[in-house]
Amino acid sequence: MVYALSRFARNAHDHVLMTTLLKRSGVTLHSATERFDDSSTGKFVENVMAAVAQLDNDVRAERTIAGMKAALAEGRWVFVPPLGYQRTIDSLGRVSIAPDPQRGPLIRRAFELVGSGLHTKREALRLVTNLGLRTLRARPVSPQTFQQMLRNPIYCGWLGVKSWGDLEPQRADFEPIVSDDLLQRVHRVLEGKSLSVTPHDRNNPDFPLRVFARCGECGTAMTRSWSKGRTSRYAYYRCRSSACRASNIPKAEFEAGFLRYLEAMVPKPEYLRLFREIVLDVWNQRQTEAQGARRRLQRSLDSLLSKKDRIVEAFVHRGVLDQRTYDRQTAKIDEEIALAESALHDARLDELDVEGVLNFAEYVLGNSARLWTEASIEQKQRLQKLLFPSGVTDSRERGFGTAEISVIFRLLQALPVQKSRVASPTGFEPVLPT
Repeated sequence: MVYALSRFARNAHDHVLMTTLLKRSGVTLHSATERFDDSSTGKFVENVMAAVAQLDNDVRAERTIAGMKAALAEGRWVFVPPLGYQRTIDSLGRVSIAPDPQRGPLIRRAFELVGSGLHTKREALRLVTNLGLRTLRARPVSPQTFQQMLRNPIYCGWLGVKSWGDLEPQRADFEPIVSDDLLQRVHRVLEGKSLSVTPHDRNNPDFPLRVFARCGECGTAMTRSWSKGRTSRYAYYRCRSSACRASNIPKAEFEAGFLRYLEAMVPKPEYLRLFREIVLDVWNQRQTEAQGARRRLQRSLDSLLSKKDRIVEAFVHRGVLDQRTYDRQTAKIDEEIALAESALHDARLDELDVEGVLNFAEYVLGNSARLWTEASIEQKQRLQKLLFPSGVTDSRERGFGTAEISVIFRLLQALPVQKSRVASPTGFEPVLPT
C-alpha cells in the first residue's frame, strides 16, 4: 500500500520490475489516492501513471539542476559545505558558505605542509590530525578524503562540477582558504614536480639553501650553478632572475655566511635559563590549577553518582517513585553524569616531560649551526623552516636576514621588556635585517 505511484518508484522501468517481483510473491500493489486493477485497462492506467510520475520527477530534476547551475554561475556553492567550510547567509540573504574558524586554518596548514615539498601526504595528515583536524562527525580525516581535499579547487575559490561538462569553472563569491599559487604548488608536489623544480634539484644535498634563500637585491629565490675550471667544477649560488645583476656567490662563502647568521641568532645562556624558569613556572601553575579543577569536578561527579543511587533506592526498595518518574529522573541524572565525566576528562593535562623538552630545545637553539652542518639534506631543510618560516635573504652589503623568525626567537627577544619574578638579565641582540 502506497500513497501514490509517484512515491513507489522514480521511473517506469523500476515500477514494472518491482511490481513483477511482488506479484511472483503473491503481493498486489495498491494506491491510496489512485484507482487501477489487474485488468488490461487497469494495467494500462497503472503504466501511464508510472510514466507520468517519471516525467514529473525528471522535470523537477531538470529544474533543480538548472537552478543549481545558475547559482554556481553566480559564484554561489549549492551543495553540502566541504570540510573546512560552514553554511552561512550572505549580505543579500542567500545561503552561502564561509571558512570554518576551527577547521579552516588547519586545512590551510595541511596545504602549506604539502606545498612546501618537505612533507609527504601521510606526514601532513598526521600533523594536522594531531593539531585537531576532524570531520563533522568528530572522526579523523581518512587518507582518501585528504587526497581529494588537496585536489579540490573550491579551497582556492573556484567552483565547478565534473559531471556538468557544459559548465565553465567560476570564481566563488566566498572567501577562499588557500591561494591559487599554493593550490598549484600542492598539485605539482602531488604530481612529483613541485615548486617548478625537479625533486632531485629541490633535495640536492650540494645546495641545501636553494629556493629557501632569496636574493637580497630583487627578492627572487636563489638557484645553483656550476662553473667548470681547468681541473675541476666550482659550485655557486646565484639569483634566478635574469634582470638582476647580483653576481654568483661561491657555495662555501654563501653557506659560511648562513652559518654565521645562525651563530648570531643563538640566545645568551642567561636568557635560556630565564626562559626555562618561566616555562616551568607556568607549567607547574597549570598543573596546580588542573589538579584543583579535577578535585572539584570529581566531587561533583561523586555527588551525582550518590544522587543516582538514592533514586534507584527510592524506586527499587522503597517503591516511592513510579516507573515514569523513575525513568525521567534517571535520564536526567545520567545526562548530568555524562557531562561531568566529559569535563573531568578535559581537565586532565597530557603527561609531558617538560624538562626533557626544554633540554632538547636548549640544545637545538644553542647548537643550530653545528646541527645544520652535520644534518642530512632533509634535516637541514626542516631545521631551516623551523628557525626561519619565511626563508632568508642575502645581501652582499648587509649579509643574511629575514622578515620572520621562529616564535621561540621572538619570545626570547621579548623577555627583556616583560616583568618576571624569576630574573631580569639583559643583552640578547640577534643580528636582524635593517
